[in-house]
Amino acid sequence: MPIFEYVCEKCDHEFETLVYGSEKPECPKCHGKKLTAQLSVFAVAAKGSSSSASATPVSGCGTCGDPRGPGACSLPDPD
Repeated sequence: MPIFEYVCEKCDHEFETLVYGSEKPECPKCHGKKLTAQLSVFAVAAKGSSSSASATPVSGCGTCGDPRGPGACSLPDPD
């Protein structure tokens, strides 16, 4: 279920909400229906190329030091 961020045009309240199917969201503060959709931080970060999380170098697993990264100690040995 996607989470969307909105600003109510009636009372300027900023909020996020789950939207199911064709359901129309409303402001939880004034119940207004005129909303402006906002870009979420996740949406902006997911589309960025140089600032995305995948551009960050992966360090070794904090538990075992495996160079394949965090959680790698639960993976089978590649050899």
